[in-house]
Amino acid sequence: MKIGATEILPKRGDITRESVDVIVNAANSDLLGGGGVDGAIHRAGGPEILAECREIRTRQGGCPAGEAVITGAGRLAAKYVVHTVGPVWRGGNEGEPKLLRSAYRNSLALAAEHGAKTVAFPSISTGVYGYPIEKAAGIALSAAREWAEEHDGLEEIRFILFSDDDLETYKKAAARLGA
Repeated sequence: MKIGATEILPKRGDITRESVDVIVNAANSDLLGGGGVDGAIHRAGGPEILAECREIRTRQGGCPAGEAVITGAGRLAAKYVVHTVGPVWRGGNEGEPKLLRSAYRNSLALAAEHGAKTVAFPSISTGVYGYPIEKAAGIALSAAREWAEEHDGLEEIRFILFSDDDLETYKKAAARLGA
């Protein structure tokens, strides 16, 4: 999907291998690493990322759901890692859609503030946080589309999906958005 000068692209892959300006990490609120995407990014990026996350914790505490912080990327092929915390799915009536949209938008804002032209996202909150991927994909893609409609500067927003099924879900969501 092309919005202005910004290409929004779902693709299958390993986010830790993406060569972009910013890789977004689906972090937990304590910023100390974890499983899934978070653990993979910390392992691939090395201890520098965790050290910077600890500095952020010392300065401001953790990172609440919907918010984002930025660190260097250590050994990753990116300049920065934006760590954002998505909501835990509790049925959809406790503000989860708004928090998920905020996680994407705040990540894009932070990436843009740091001069990023290319950003790679995982599917935030759809792993252990239990957010249904069919719902999350629509929110992710519409948040990226809205950002691209409202702001210049980003050339590409990638959604890096770990499985063929997840990729198909994102492609269907993109089609529903008219892309």
